[in-house]
Amino acid sequence: MSFSKAVDLLNLARMATGHVGVTLDEIEAEFGVVRRTAQRMTEALERAFPDADPYYDNEGHKRWRIPRRKVVEFFAPSPEEIAALDFATESLDQQGLSAPSAQLKSLRSTLDILTSDKMRNRVEADGGALLEAMGHAARPGPRPLSNETVDSAISEALKGPFALEILYKSRSEKKASWRMIEPYGLLLGARRYLIGLDCNKDDTHLRHYRVEDIEAAKVSDQWFAIPDDFDLDQYASRAFGVFQDDREFDLIEWKFSPQAAPHAARFQFHPGQSNETMKDGSLIVRFYACGYLEMCWHLYAWGDQVEVIKPKALADMVRDHQRSDFASLP
Repeated sequence: MSFSKAVDLLNLARMATGHVGVTLDEIEAEFGVVRRTAQRMTEALERAFPDADPYYDNEGHKRWRIPRRKVVEFFAPSPEEIAALDFATESLDQQGLSAPSAQLKSLRSTLDILTSDKMRNRVEADGGALLEAMGHAARPGPRPLSNETVDSAISEALKGPFALEILYKSRSEKKASWRMIEPYGLLLGARRYLIGLDCNKDDTHLRHYRVEDIEAAKVSDQWFAIPDDFDLDQYASRAFGVFQDDREFDLIEWKFSPQAAPHAARFQFHPGQSNETMKDGSLIVRFYACGYLEMCWHLYAWGDQVEVIKPKALADMVRDHQRSDFASLP
């Protein structure tokens, strides 16, 4: 048997491990073969896997099905897949997302159980080397601490979605109070914000709750429906970071000096940005967003190598705060 045919046979075995198995029509469509070739492939499948179970479904179609346990050793995860899984887990840990990180760790344990000892040892060794080469997903710098109990409650509420009761203290309040919200999603940045509707308010205004300021959280059994026209990515794109204020939403124009332009051209400041290179080598970046304060935090790192053209309010905020003695650009 040629190598390509062996690969096709393994792929066919993978298809046959599904709950209902696979039909000749599905084989033809998947592999682009004629009926006679599809029949020969099922004959090879039965020879390679004696436990293959041909049967007829309720519509009279003949199907081939293989018990999953009989082929699992042929489909051990690759070192690249293991490294990617570990990379994702460490990235979630670095972002303080303990709940989804725990789920990936559980998946990792399940894969270990399903993989033979010999295969697991090889995959572990190669995967570990790949992960080391990838940098272990390290994210240096300060970050807010996470509360695993709160994170788990948020994760469960978002999956429902269910209304979530949180003990929360805003910066204008002296002590925390309980409030019921309908969570729409999480915004990730230097801080994590849970966005949602306050059930005790009569408006449809989405509010942002700093996750590290949620002292406790309880998932209710009250299900709600997120509007069909709500898109989290589109909502997030209205802000430069995670803070949103409709009063600040405007056209943003930054002009980077000819010295900084090549460096700035390798940045994505906003998903909807456009770049224009000027005759003198400078670079103008334009996008629509809000969040002046977070823009100022970022612009400060560029020193005097960037000029705010629009809007005037943002230009006024950064004026007199630009330095010329930074050793390097961001």
